[in-house]
Amino acid sequence: MKILTVIFIFCTIACFPTAGQRIDEQGFLATSANFNRQRFSTVVISEAGVGALVTIGLQYLWYKKFPRSRFHLFNDNDEWLQMDKVGHATTAYNVAALQYNLMRWSGVRKTPSLWIGLGTALAYMSMIEISDGFSAQWGFSPGDMAANLTGVAMFGLQQSLWHQQRILMQFSYHNTLFAKYNPGELGSNLPERMLKDYNGQTYWLSFNIASFLPANSGFPYWLNMSLGYGAEGMIGARTNPTTINGKSIPTFPRYRKFFFAPDADLFRIPTQSGFYNAAAYLTRFSKIPAPTLEWSAIKGLHFYPIYY
Repeated sequence: MKILTVIFIFCTIACFPTAGQRIDEQGFLATSANFNRQRFSTVVISEAGVGALVTIGLQYLWYKKFPRSRFHLFNDNDEWLQMDKVGHATTAYNVAALQYNLMRWSGVRKTPSLWIGLGTALAYMSMIEISDGFSAQWGFSPGDMAANLTGVAMFGLQQSLWHQQRILMQFSYHNTLFAKYNPGELGSNLPERMLKDYNGQTYWLSFNIASFLPANSGFPYWLNMSLGYGAEGMIGARTNPTTINGKSIPTFPRYRKFFFAPDADLFRIPTQSGFYNAAAYLTRFSKIPAPTLEWSAIKGLHFYPIYY
């Protein structure tokens, strides 16, 4: 399925012209020339409803399982080989990007849209950290907040300097064998594992090369090159347990992985198809499967025909 997906994507790309550069404000969520009160109200009301549902859901489905405590700090900087920190930065970046685009779609001017996007992302991520601060199981993590600020800054600086996102922060996931040894910590089903199994997560910086080159360079505007970071062999947050619920756990080395791969920013391909525009916008959050080079201190250099 991964190979078929890649073949379909690159055959689709070949059918489109590449003479003009696609910018963030075209196509899906296109900017409104004037302030659109109806769109703005729809966005605000929808986000208020989603925020309330997320808050209630976290309290009753997550935090309720653990005892409450007085607000306290928690240093988790040495956990999960910092995969969780990169995840925080990537999430904050993408929340800011989505909120900015929604504001521009509503006709809000660029500067207010930028500050609203940054503020919304920081508020959303802070809400989670503050809830952690009142949980005896965790605590408010300064490291997580630093990562949140990094992701927000990554979006804000690019938008201020270039008025577009030349470097995307993306996520990809694949199943691993590690979750079955500690499903309580790493997840017992696919949705849980996508969020909790850091062994299967990879975070990417996707560079749009053409946007750094002269307009007449001829470099394809849709072709990106990506640097990725991942980690493997983690059964526990800091160290791997030898037993869980009386069952022995195999010994796994914990190590970092670094990746280099091509990527396709489909949103930069000009087309009038509404369905394509919407689908292409959503692909900006996730790395497209592609041939990939991996390097790690354990395995050295390794090539994957398709990696996700």
